[in-house]
Order: sequence, then C-alpha cells, then structure tokens
Amino acid sequence: MADLEIENLSKAYPTRAESLQVLTDISLELSKGDNAAILGPSGCGKSTLLYCIGTLDQPTSGSVKLNGQAPFSLNEPDLARFRSQNIGFIFQDHHLLPQLTVLENVLVPTLAEGSATPQQIERAKMLIDRVGLSQRIEHRSAELSGGERQRVAVARSLIHQPLLLLADEPTGNLDKTNAEAIGNLLLELQKEEDSLLIVVTHSQDLADIFQRRYQLDDGKLQPQNVTPTT
Repeated sequence: MADLEIENLSKAYPTRAESLQVLTDISLELSKGDNAAILGPSGCGKSTLLYCIGTLDQPTSGSVKLNGQAPFSLNEPDLARFRSQNIGFIFQDHHLLPQLTVLENVLVPTLAEGSATPQQIERAKMLIDRVGLSQRIEHRSAELSGGERQRVAVARSLIHQPLLLLADEPTGNLDKTNAEAIGNLLLELQKEEDSLLIVVTHSQDLADIFQRRYQLDDGKLQPQNVTPTT
C-alpha cells in the first residue's frame, strides 16, 4: 500500500453563475522515498492541489490518505495536530517571523505543544547546520539573503520529521544559482529523511531533477513524457 493515496480528487469553487472547476478526478500514489514535481502555468490549480493534499483546503470530492489515515475524517483540532506532525510545508514566500532568530524560526512549529523540548532544539540546530546556516543561527531573517531565508524555511518544514514534504514554488523568488541549490538541497534532505516530497512549480529546470514529473492541464493531472534524470 502506498504511503500517500489520492483518489479521484476534485475541487470546485461556487460562483454566482456556476461552480468553477479547478481540479478534476486526480489520482496519485507515492511511497516513502518517492519525489514528484507537478508542472503547470500560474493559475492552473497547482497550489490548490497542494493545499488539498496537505489538508489546508478540503476537496469537493475524492479522498486523500496519508499513512493509511484519512485526515479529512478528523475534527478540526485533531486535523491540525495530524497536519503538524505528518506534513511539512515550504512556500514561495518563506513566511519567516522577522523578530525571531534563525533557530527560533525553525522551532516555530513546535510551539503549538508549548515550549520546544531539548531534543527538538538539538534537531533544529542539526537541520540548520545541514542547510548550511550554522554561522547564522542567531541572525534575524532581515539579516539573511533570499536564498538563506528559503533554507531556513526548508529546515523549519522538517522539524517534526514529517512523512510528507510539500513545496509550493519554492524557487520562484530565487535567482538561477540559488534555485538550483534549493532544489538539490530538497532532494538530498528528502532522501536522508526517507520522506515523500511533492513540489509544484512552473520551472521545467526544477522539475527535471525529480523522479516523477506530472503536468496539470485543465484541472487534470497527467504524467509528463520525459526521460528521468539519472
């Protein structure tokens, strides 16, 4: 059984005239260690799909299962807990808190349970070192470059050792050099953590380094016909 099972997922938004169909009957299965890129132009529904997979938005129909659990069957507090413990998010805009240091930003997801434990603090330091920012651990986000801020966001997304890592245009605000570095870093960390990774992007260059590539067109997801990169 796959660790992530998406079956016939559809999403529509009501409008005054008729409902706006954004996603139609999307099915996808991935297991630990798999990574996939979903390509498509702006406005095609990539982020909507990612948010449905990540339980930030509820599909109109269809199902999502992660590690055998159907998260949308949970009540809101349990769903929030499930999301925090099992899913890590990286966004195009890093969403760092400017008043916090690098270490404090990485620890933010732990604060829902109270103060961070010594083990969580040690893991945060390890992740910060792993993304190459150990010399910047006490710096605030305003003192970091764009590429460094995104590295902090990557470390933060991994603090709970999530099974599923979701990245929404993670290189969209970066120059080519930093974009390549972040893409490679994501894949390296995903392999080390033995997690699942899904990235949505409009960049073919980024998508080309992933095991699986899909195209989202007219609300439907299709495998992209390209030879995998070795």
